[in-house]
Parts: sequence; C-alpha cells; structure tokens
Amino acid sequence: MTESIIVRVVNQYMAAWNTADAGIRNGLLRDCWSERGNYIDPTVVLAGRDALAMHIAQVQSRRPGAKLEFMSGVDVHHNVVRFLWRLVRADGTAGETSIDFGEIGSDLKLTKIVGFFGAVPMLPK
Repeated sequence: MTESIIVRVVNQYMAAWNTADAGIRNGLLRDCWSERGNYIDPTVVLAGRDALAMHIAQVQSRRPGAKLEFMSGVDVHHNVVRFLWRLVRADGTAGETSIDFGEIGSDLKLTKIVGFFGAVPMLPK
C-alpha cells in the first residue's frame, strides 16, 4: 500500500462530497469506499456505500452550492489517514476546520471515516 495511492483514495472521497451529479458521485464512491464501509460523525452513524451516498445527497440538498476543501495534506501511516477540512458555503463563507480519521482496507478503499466538527475542546480550568 503506497502513500500516493492512499492519498488518491482520500481525494476521490472528498470529490464525492463535492459532486452534485449522483452518477458521478456513486462512481467515485465505488472507487474509494468499501461496500461495507462505516461513516461516523457527530450527526450520524452509517454503514455501507449506499447509505453514505444518500447522506451526501441529503447534506448537499441542505447546503446548495457548498463544497468541502482540504485544510491540510493527508497524513498516512500504516492503513490509517487523517486530514483537516472545512465547509465553504455557496456565498464563500467558511465553517470551522474539522478533522477526519480513516482506515484503508486491503482492497485500497476506505473502510471507515470518523469525523469531528470544529476545534478540539479546551482543557478544563
């Protein structure tokens, strides 16, 4: 498993989030997301490629014209990744930087993404 292949997979995943055309989005997900992959963020827990595709479509319908953009490179070690991203709304305003952690399977597809939105909590005083 080479780092460049894993980075390409993560780029395809982000492209799927930014693609309005369902056919193109589903093709991207077929290339980068395991059929049984798990997606977890503060708002949802999903299992399977079809569930992720439907979730992306729902998010896009609530935020027309919004895009996700990388705020870091893709950090890779072994079969895990992490990267920073943010949502940029159609009017150009941006949300907070968020972080995703993921796992890549032996088939070179994402098997899991765990996302956290916004900055990490401060230490208690």
